[in-house]
Parts: sequence; structure tokens; C-alpha cells
Amino acid sequence: MHAVFQVALWCRTLACVAFLLLFATSARAAGDAIRVGFGEIDITPTLRDDRPVWLAGYGQGRRATGVHDPLVARCLVLDDGQQQVAVVSVDLIGLQYPDTLRIRQKLADFHYVLVSSTHNHEGPDVIGIWGRNPVTRGVDDEYVTWVVDRVGEMVRNAQKQMFEATASFGTAKDDNLLRDSRQPYVFDGVLRTLVFQKEGQDQPAGIVVQWNCHPEALGSKNTLITADFPWATVAALKAKYGCPVVYLTGAVGGLMAPPRGRFQNAQGTTLDEGQFEFAQFYGEAVAKLANDAIDAATPITLAPLHVSAKPIAIPLQNPMYGAARSIGVLKRTARQWTGDAEKLGEVVPLLSNYQGTLGLETEVAYLRFGELHVAAIPGELYPELVYGEFQSPVDPNVDYPDAPLEKTVADLMPGEKWMFLGLANDEIGYIIPKTQWDTKPPYASGRTDDPQYGEENSGGPNVAAAIHRESLAVLQKLHEIAP
Repeated sequence: MHAVFQVALWCRTLACVAFLLLFATSARAAGDAIRVGFGEIDITPTLRDDRPVWLAGYGQGRRATGVHDPLVARCLVLDDGQQQVAVVSVDLIGLQYPDTLRIRQKLADFHYVLVSSTHNHEGPDVIGIWGRNPVTRGVDDEYVTWVVDRVGEMVRNAQKQMFEATASFGTAKDDNLLRDSRQPYVFDGVLRTLVFQKEGQDQPAGIVVQWNCHPEALGSKNTLITADFPWATVAALKAKYGCPVVYLTGAVGGLMAPPRGRFQNAQGTTLDEGQFEFAQFYGEAVAKLANDAIDAATPITLAPLHVSAKPIAIPLQNPMYGAARSIGVLKRTARQWTGDAEKLGEVVPLLSNYQGTLGLETEVAYLRFGELHVAAIPGELYPELVYGEFQSPVDPNVDYPDAPLEKTVADLMPGEKWMFLGLANDEIGYIIPKTQWDTKPPYASGRTDDPQYGEENSGGPNVAAAIHRESLAVLQKLHEIAP
């Protein structure tokens, strides 16, 4: 009788242990599970004689004369069982924050929607400053509204086609794939990838690529609409892996561009900016670097999903931006600058000749997908602000040689597995370290006639500090919620 009782007790104990193990395994699987969906949709504008398409990114008056390859919006949708997040990429110079908000209105059931532009210099003006001439706005508002609608449609389609997936994260580095046209020469030559696979399949079911280079391989004289080199990068990866590919832009300020004199065709001719063959060769070289990152990828958990985002104001101290707004070339809503990025001032009406400092409303965000950390900043970040490779000693001729150094993206990231998304939800121009700001003679880097290029396309010398201070705040807020 005693032996029978012992056997029964052991059985009950084993059953309890098995139940606890099953429960723990099920709970772990539920916490780690991720469903993903991919989307892609054409956003190429229609060319009409009565409605010119003005190409963005260089000077004014560059009217599109044809289409070489389509402009595309792409997305990744993530679902951890509790909430859904969409990450969108568009082949445009820089979709503005108000348009991002319009997209979010169409996707109100999503926990968060991030919209990043590739910063394509061969697509339509969606900001305003590249019209027929310097005093004519270059945006076709109907086209932008159509893009907003198309992005909403694409994300909905991706949402309907989600599947269970595992993920891997990998990186590969090649600084030689970048050229910096501004001293000091600093690069973020790390390409970062996310690779998704369906259970039981070896081939990728979807790939996300983040790279750090201006899509301007075609230069300022091209008049054909094209996605520039990302077109070739995505095409090469699709051909190799047979799955959707989402291309995202990182730190491109400074000015990160394709290198010159590196590529030759089969005839031995050196290829250079302005040639579609050059764009293709460069894009395929980026795809090869992505292959290396994919081969090096190791498993990563992407659940649970957490997002910390914050609308902020940045001081708009660039007089050219203020003038463009006063004549209607820029139609972006602005506010009175309060001196505090967290406090939005009164709206300043369009076409007004407001004499004070304007504050531009934008957004910073930090996303934590399981083990992956993602910083999202709304402009063209200088790579110095990624890794902290600031000029040392500071050039004595800069305007603010004693300015404190800004926090870097690498400093903000709490783990080694991270991505940086530039032009995220907005395009506010160059984000320049304050210790490099240089508008007053004598100029830095030994220049006598004029300063280096950059400041004319930046909001001002205090933008970097404001952006990074608020980025740190949203990161800290998230870690209070999800340590």
C-alpha cells in the first residue's frame, strides 16, 4: 500500500513538473513569437504636359522628362500578439512630418507607424524648395496625398498577409563604399540587416537593409525619375533570395555619397556620377555587402514590441527657410520658438513676416523590438553623431569651438544589436555637430573664400543638441516601461 502511494505521489509530482515546463515553454514561445508582413507599392508620379514634376535634391528647374525605374514604397509590419508596428520606407527626398501624421490617421489601429525616406535625389519634390525657380513651390499636393493613400493601402495589404517568422540580425562593414565631401572625413560604413524566415525554411522570407549613403549616384543633370542606387540594391537582393526587401537609410549627413573612380564596366571604362551604369554597379556593391551581413546574421528575438516617441520642437534659425516660408515656397506649419524643445509655442501663420525664431514641430523615437534597439531621428545625421568620432582638437576657426559634444547614437544604444533610421517621420535637413558649425570667417579647414557645404541646409547650430537630448529622453522613458 505504501509503495502504491509513493508511485502515485511520484506520478503527480512528475505531472506537475511537466505541466510547469509546458507552461513555461508556452509562455516563452508566446513572448518570443513574432508575426511579420511585407508590402510594396508603386508611388511613381504620372508625367503630364500640364503638370510638371520637379525633381528634388539639387537646384531648381529640373523637370522630369521620363521614368527609368519606378519609385516604390515598402514596409515591414510586426505583430507580437499584443500590438502592431509598421516600418515604412519611401523612395523620396523626405516626406514631411505632417504627411506622416496623415498616414497614421489611416492606420489608427497600429500602435506605431514609422515612415522613413530613402532621401532619393531623383524623385519629385515633396518639400517645396526645388520648383521651377527659387520663388516657386515645387510640390504637387495631389501627388503627396496620393502617396499617403498608397502607403496606407500597402500597409493594410501587408497586415492581411502576415506569417509566423524567426529573425536574425547581421552586420558588415566597408567604409570604402562611402565618400565624405566635408572635413573631417567620418563614415558609418556599417550595413545592418534583419532576415526573416518561415519555420522549416532555409531561404529568407523577407529582408530589411539599413545603409548610410545619399541616393545621388545620378547627379544633378539627370531628368529621368529613378530610385537611384537602392533600385539596383533591392533588385539584386530580390534576385538572389526571392523575397521582399525593405531598404532604409541611416546616417547620410556630412555628405555621405557613392565613391568616385571605384567601378569599371566590362570594357574597362571607369564609371562615375551621372551614369545609370554607375548607379547599378554601386547598388549591386551595396547588395554584396548586404549578402555578407546576411551570411553573418545570428538569431535575434524581436518580441515584445515597445515604442517611445515624442513630438518636439527644434529651433529654425536658418534665415533661408524662414524666407521660403514667408513667400509660400515652404508650407510647413511652424510655431514660435519657446526656448524649450518640449514646449510647443503658438502657431505662426503661413506667409507671415514673423521676426522671432521659429520652432519646427517634429518627432524623435526609440523602438525596442525584443533584443533589437532602433533609434529614429528626423533628418540627415552626421556620422560623427553616430560613433562620436568628433574632430579633435576642434578647428579653432569654427563658430562654437567650446560647445559641449552631443551624445552619440552608439552611446544611446543599450545593446550591440541596433539600427539607426535617418529621415524618420520627417526631413529637417542636416544635423551637424555644434563644434563643426562654420558660417563666419575665418573659416575652418583652411578655407579662405567660403565655408564648407552643409549649414545652408540645416535648421541651425542648436538642432543637434535638441535632437539628441530628446532622443535620450525617449530612450530613458522606454526603459522605465520595459527595463
